[in-house]
Amino acid sequence: MKTILKKKGFLVTLVIVLALFCLAFGGNGEPADEAEEEEEERAPFAVMPVNPAPMTGETISVYNWGDYIDSEVIDIFEAETGIRVIYETFETNEDMYAKIAKGGSSYDVIVPSDYMIERMIQEELLQPVNWNNVPNVKNIDPRFTHESYDPEFKYSVPYTWGTMGLLYNTETVLEAPDSWDILLDEEYKMDMFMLNAPRDTTAIALVMSGHDLNSINHDDLADAKNLLIRQKPLVLAYVVDEVKDKMIAGEASVALVWSGDATFCMSESDTLNYVVPKEGSNIFYDSMCIPHNARNVSGAEKFIDFMCRADIAAMNYEYVGYAIPNTAAIELWGAEEYNASPVNNPPQETLNKCQVFKYLGENTKLYDTIWTEIISEF
Repeated sequence: MKTILKKKGFLVTLVIVLALFCLAFGGNGEPADEAEEEEEERAPFAVMPVNPAPMTGETISVYNWGDYIDSEVIDIFEAETGIRVIYETFETNEDMYAKIAKGGSSYDVIVPSDYMIERMIQEELLQPVNWNNVPNVKNIDPRFTHESYDPEFKYSVPYTWGTMGLLYNTETVLEAPDSWDILLDEEYKMDMFMLNAPRDTTAIALVMSGHDLNSINHDDLADAKNLLIRQKPLVLAYVVDEVKDKMIAGEASVALVWSGDATFCMSESDTLNYVVPKEGSNIFYDSMCIPHNARNVSGAEKFIDFMCRADIAAMNYEYVGYAIPNTAAIELWGAEEYNASPVNNPPQETLNKCQVFKYLGENTKLYDTIWTEIISEF
C-alpha cells in the first residue's frame, strides 16, 4: 500500500512540475514570450474563415506564371466565396498568348506582362474591367496605372513589378559585378544560367551590344544574336523557374534573373546578392486581365478585387517576392522594411536606365527566329 501511495505521490508531483514547465515555456520547450513572438512572425496576413462558404458550383479559371501565387490565397478565396478556382500556369508570355489567341482554351483571369498586354489590347483579346466591381483597386499606387501598355487604364490591374538583373554568389564572385560583361567572362564558363525567354535574354544582349532593348534594327539584332552565340559555351543551362532552386543549391555563380526570383533566393541563402548592371535593363509590370472569351466575368472581377485586398496582397507578396504596387499591402506588411530592400525599391538612378518592353508587332518574329538559331547552335 505504501508503495502504491508513493507512486501516486510521485505521479502527482510529476504532473505539477510538467504543468509549470508548460506554463513557463509555452508548451514547446521555449520560453513563452519567445514562442509568442515567433508565432506572431509566422502569423499570416489573411486567414481561412471560421465558417467557409458552401461551394456554389461556380468556377473560375486562372492562368498565371509558374510559382507566382501563394496557394493558401486560393484556398481562402474559395472558402470566402464558394467559387472553385481552376488554376493553370505558363512559363512565358508567348506560351500564354498562343493559347489565348488560338481560342481553344477559355480562361477568366490571366497575368500577362506589359508588352503582351499592349499586344492583346490591339488584337482585342482582352475586355475592359468594370471598376465598380473591383473597389479594392483604390489600393493600387497611381504610379502604376495608365502605363504606356494600357494608357487608359481599362484592361489591366497591376499585380507585381520588377527588374531584370544579375543574381550572383558572393562566395565565388568575390568582386560585386556592376556590368553585364560578367556574362562573357571565361572565368565563369559553365558556371552561369541564362533565362530561357527569347525577348528577355535577347534584350539584355542588345543592351550589352550598345543598342536599345526594343530595337527591331536587323544589324542590332544580328549583334545580339552573335553575342549570345559567342556566350553559349559559357552557359550551364537556359532555365526559368528552376533557376531559384539551382542558385540556392550553389550550382552556378551567376544567373540572369527577374528581381522577384532574386528576392526569394536571397531570403533562402545569405551568399546570394542581386544587382541591376550600370548599362541598364528591363523594368516590367505583370497585371491581371480578363480575356475576351472569359466564361465567368463576374467571378473574374471578384477574384481580381480579392487579390487587391491589402491583407491578401501582403500575404501573396510574402510568398512571391516580387515588388507590389499595392500601397495598403505595403503598409500592412511593413513599409520601412519593404522600402529598405534595394530589390523592391531600386534607386531612381537605376530605374532611369531601365525600359519597359514594347509590343513590336510582326517584328516579334525576329526575336523568335534569333532565339531558335541561338538554341540550335552547337
